[in-house]
Amino acid sequence: MDERIYKYFYEELSREERLSLLRDVEVDEALRKDFAELQNMHALMNLGHQLENKVIGKQKYNQFISRKQHGVSQKRWLRWGNYAALIIMLVVSSSLLTYQYMQIKMQQELSPDSMNTLYTPAGQRAQLVLQDGTEVWLNAKSKLIYPSQFTGKERKVVVEGEAFFNVAKDYEKPFIVSSQDVDMKVLGTQFNVYCYPEAGYIQTSLLEGSVRVFFQDKESEGITLKPDQQVTVTGGKMVVEPISLNDHFLWREGIYAFENEPLINILKKMELYYDVKIMVKDTSLFNDTYTGKFRQRDSLDDVFRVLQQIRKFKVEKDKDKNIVTLSK
Repeated sequence: MDERIYKYFYEELSREERLSLLRDVEVDEALRKDFAELQNMHALMNLGHQLENKVIGKQKYNQFISRKQHGVSQKRWLRWGNYAALIIMLVVSSSLLTYQYMQIKMQQELSPDSMNTLYTPAGQRAQLVLQDGTEVWLNAKSKLIYPSQFTGKERKVVVEGEAFFNVAKDYEKPFIVSSQDVDMKVLGTQFNVYCYPEAGYIQTSLLEGSVRVFFQDKESEGITLKPDQQVTVTGGKMVVEPISLNDHFLWREGIYAFENEPLINILKKMELYYDVKIMVKDTSLFNDTYTGKFRQRDSLDDVFRVLQQIRKFKVEKDKDKNIVTLSK
């Protein structure tokens, strides 16, 4: 097996090496098969991470590599294949949906010019690599519409919710993210887009490179961001300010960080991550701000216990209606 495949899943390849491998996978059927098989077993290692048992996960992964290198019977491979499929289902159900290159390639082979839609339900995240090598992370309750192949003069996708983009450079074909009535145009960069319809605003935060944000068909009137800047679009206006907390983008790793954040904002995120409706009887609870972090794998009760250390409040649950009510 091509050693680059092992390094790909161990994250030991540079960006250029990853793109080179993916191009080879596209044209080499045997390489594509090896990539798919190892990808399936890599999900097993991810499950080990999810269960905080990295040793077991990596042992199983290395056992798979050893079998592949020394050869095994077709019957045994079938058994491993079934096991891998089961593991993938388990990983998907544990809060991280991983859409890697092979899934995208299957869609390309079926319909190269088609538009695809990836939706992440509440409580889940997703990661995928687009045809041009651009990496995308989708937060909970988000949607990405993208083509199987970028065939025109620009690479355009549509997003709703929250997404982080690591855009592959292509100076001849700009990358455009469209959300509601706002476009973001880049050549190669890293940035985050927050655009849940119910939020009432769109926020673009730039980590590396540059991005131009403008109302659709009004690019000349737009704003070009510099690294560590963010622009908030609301009510037809754009406001630029420094990024207050880079930890905000840890959501890609399943971590929600907040600093001097009003309780109402935190509860909105909790509704997304835990797929629950949260109601507040006493609005005086909104007077306090909170600073901290929690992991999406933490239980709802764990998060409330942390918040209650700042201000005491009662928590009532209606499991039948999936509603949590907070009161004094």
